[in-house]
Amino acid sequence: MTTLREVVPVPRAQIAQSRVLVVGDVMLDRYWFGNVDRISPEAPVPVVHVQRHEERLGGAANVARNAVTLGGQAGLLCVVGCDEPGERIVELLGSSGVTPHLERDPALPTTIKLRVLARQQQLLRVDFESTPTHEVLLAGLARFDTLLPQHDVVLMSDYAKGGLTHVTTMIEKARAAGKPVLVDPKGDDWARYRGASLITPNRAELR
Repeated sequence: MTTLREVVPVPRAQIAQSRVLVVGDVMLDRYWFGNVDRISPEAPVPVVHVQRHEERLGGAANVARNAVTLGGQAGLLCVVGCDEPGERIVELLGSSGVTPHLERDPALPTTIKLRVLARQQQLLRVDFESTPTHEVLLAGLARFDTLLPQHDVVLMSDYAKGGLTHVTTMIEKARAAGKPVLVDPKGDDWARYRGASLITPNRAELR
């Protein structure tokens, strides 16, 4: 029987010295907040009068931001589009202290998760997403080789958007370089994470 070992807290000074390379799928989380006081005459749906909006880093970008919040140094390798949401992600990364290493894909719309909320309830989520092109993913793999010696730990953040198509190769390269690899997985095919030092699924992914 496998037993769980007690997790020993890592000293903050040690975290601050860690250089983490986050690789994975990034997205821009957009939130529209408003009020609902009537139903549309066009269809039986609520009409939301939007009063404010927020934009936050999502996916692997949020993971990198959290690493900085904990006191570490984080670089982010990912693919974004040549569009306004991609530029907004760059701005948010800069204000969060994350070093961006972005591959630009002209054919890719930057992934957006748009949530519409009213009275503290989410009414709707609209996703804008596509898969990065093969050429851009290969360019990202080449950049991974150059970034690897500059970091102590590699963290793979998989949201099944295509940014980690070459995750197995990346893990092999990182382990060959003596770097521990942590994986936040997605989907049922965990064989692609073979060789990782640690895989951290949520409860649903364990079922």
